[in-house]
Amino acid sequence: MRLLFAGLALLPLVAFPLGAQDLLVRDALIYDGNGGDPFRGAVRVRGGVVVEVGLLQAAAGETVFDARGLALAPGFIDTHSHADDDLADHPDALGAVSQGITTIIGGQDGSSAFPLQRFMAEREAAPAAINLAMYAGHNTIRDIILGRDFRRPATAEEVGRMRVLLRQELAAGALGLSTGLEYDPGIFSDPSEVLELARVTAAAGGRYISHVRSEDRRFWDAIEEIITIGRVAKLPVQVSHTKLAMRSLWGMADSLIARLDAARREGIDITGDIYPYTYWHSTLTVLFPDRDYQDRAAATFAVTEVSTPEGLLLGRYAPTPSFAGRTLADVARELGLPPADALIELIRRAEQARAEGVENAESVIGTSMVEPDIERLLQWPHMNLCTDGALAGRHPRGFGSYPRVLGHYVRERGVLTLAQAIHRSTALAADHVGLSKRGRIAPGQAADLVLFDPAAVRDRATPADPQAVSVGIARVWVNGVEVFREGAVTGAHPGRVLRREPGPAR
Repeated sequence: MRLLFAGLALLPLVAFPLGAQDLLVRDALIYDGNGGDPFRGAVRVRGGVVVEVGLLQAAAGETVFDARGLALAPGFIDTHSHADDDLADHPDALGAVSQGITTIIGGQDGSSAFPLQRFMAEREAAPAAINLAMYAGHNTIRDIILGRDFRRPATAEEVGRMRVLLRQELAAGALGLSTGLEYDPGIFSDPSEVLELARVTAAAGGRYISHVRSEDRRFWDAIEEIITIGRVAKLPVQVSHTKLAMRSLWGMADSLIARLDAARREGIDITGDIYPYTYWHSTLTVLFPDRDYQDRAAATFAVTEVSTPEGLLLGRYAPTPSFAGRTLADVARELGLPPADALIELIRRAEQARAEGVENAESVIGTSMVEPDIERLLQWPHMNLCTDGALAGRHPRGFGSYPRVLGHYVRERGVLTLAQAIHRSTALAADHVGLSKRGRIAPGQAADLVLFDPAAVRDRATPADPQAVSVGIARVWVNGVEVFREGAVTGAHPGRVLRREPGPAR
């Protein structure tokens, strides 16, 4: 372990006048985000930016915080977040900051606010505690162009109109294009439509991130589709919330990694992100990839191969609110139906509610993955961490993902070293979404910092109590301003809207 990281005072101190937020965090065990050994030292912050790292003495007028030997890391960057939907109502972002997240990347699964220019302006006018960057969503753009007539491939003219809207969103600062090809309306798109939009994204210097077309029955075809997009469109591509979500896929993490590594050797910049749970959160309808909700064979497959009746937990259910928080097995018993038939009946009632104008009529938490696959995927060097969570969601990932990795997978299981886990949460995540000024502790980097106790950090959120705050996260700073302190938000809202950084068109 190094005791000093010398030679990092690269910026003149006079460039950042002293002010109320000038800060020295001293006696910290510093993990700089790059994956190397930690070192003891101090970090000086001025004007919301790190200006020095090393063995430093306090300067006149700056606030000094004694870290007492706790670990200091760059703030965590959640590359797949749904907190963008919640920020207006939850600007303190407790679910994020309490687990050390300082930047979220929204617009995921093909769904984004529209137009982004207006949305970003609104977020800048009413800042939150955390930074926000956005992808432009394919499903959103497709819905605008096709409307209710979406159960078909788009025409060339319609794809041309999508291109116009996508260019607009990229010009507003979107990081790139996101797709949710397992959801409506994207599931009905032809691969050529997605590829054409990926080319538009590449021409603007953007990236592509995807909830691939299948995470179970047609998984390998879906992986080939994203690899093809990276190859042909020549842009970085990322597999969202990577998972092997079907019984016959369990144990195939090495096969997946081998295919991704082969693509990388070919020159395709393909990466992934992952959250640390064996269960996902989506809609009941996603269990029917052909969207035939009367298909009993598909229903039987869903409750035997994708999950089990005990493994499908209703998150919300508008037609019968008392069903929320209960498993399909439990509800099936009440309805007096076999589980497959109960699944069909639940969707029938939810679809009727949707037809009557009820939004978000149902959701389900489904157990479909196994721990050995998660552990192996976490170890892939090109896999960064994410939550896929919300600030007021029913899945515990929205409050517990990063402490769960640090506590369970690092301290208890030894799947990753602490330095590796931090790297996957910070510098690697920043690189995967194209943020050059976040994710590292170094002069010139934004002062997004998290102070935590490696011996105590752990998640507490569960499906029964999904918003239980984790323990072991001591302090969190965003742009040099403290937003979380010993279990509570501070009420400060220093978060910024981050736009795609200039880069070469491809």
